[in-house]
Amino acid sequence: MNTEKTYYFSVLKQEIATTFLGSHAASSNIREWKGATITDFQEDLRTKTKGSISEKWFYTYIKNDAEKLPRVDMLNLLSVYVGYDNWTDFVQKHAETETEIEIEAKKTRKPSRKFVWLIIFLPIIILVFYSLYPKENTFSFCFTDADQREAITNISLDIEIIRTNESSLYFKTDSLGCFSYTTPEKELKFVVKSPYHKTDTIVRHINSSTHKTVQVQTDDYALMLLYYANGNKDDWKKRRDQLNALISNDVQIYRLFKDNIGIEIYTKKEFINLLTIPTSSLKKLQILDKVYENDQIVKLKFMIQ
Repeated sequence: MNTEKTYYFSVLKQEIATTFLGSHAASSNIREWKGATITDFQEDLRTKTKGSISEKWFYTYIKNDAEKLPRVDMLNLLSVYVGYDNWTDFVQKHAETETEIEIEAKKTRKPSRKFVWLIIFLPIIILVFYSLYPKENTFSFCFTDADQREAITNISLDIEIIRTNESSLYFKTDSLGCFSYTTPEKELKFVVKSPYHKTDTIVRHINSSTHKTVQVQTDDYALMLLYYANGNKDDWKKRRDQLNALISNDVQIYRLFKDNIGIEIYTKKEFINLLTIPTSSLKKLQILDKVYENDQIVKLKFMIQ
């Protein structure tokens, strides 16, 4: 993402919070907004701009660090909300203001010679002192269903933090399908599991740009076994309907075999049947690759171990 554009989008979010707080009570940190606060903001936005955003969009672009900027029409809408003509006007006026501040700062900057050496060595001194104190790193993760690509909020996932030479720590995801953990360590290793998802071990570094969202694979065997054991035909049919909508009618499905002994081609119906009958084959099924187009799977490779 363009770093400059990212900076101005963060400034825009700060001004959105300031504008909203002018007539509402809420946290000054827009990332902490949830529930009724988001609803009030949606209504305030609609009143002032005649436009609207969804709660899902708010979580994607406002509460989290999205991988790319929102569409320009949404940027225009939010720029109007904080008092500008559009997104271009917002960026230009902030750029002009920052240039004027920099010019004034240069005019008044008159460093004395006796402080030259201090200025040169000050960063080194700060770095030395900074390195003497352990830094707290906060890891934040939100979990999404690998098929539906939506936040897992209907159940809490179990999180086991793996620590070197210490006992594990245990957490659960919150109502938004997320959890946070603060540690002096720069790397975090944890296991995520639930009764209806495949257990996975995750390792993330604090500087990793991909540590915000984690995809979790549904354990279709456990899910189908639950439906069959309880005679829950409605949920079984609902799962088939979900898979039918998720998978394109023109999908290409390939079953790979161990030791490269061949490839078998499945139809959409055959694959859905495989996923909705709790046999031992389903328990050993492993998805190797998926390709999406227009929010549907158009190509899939799998193996039965």
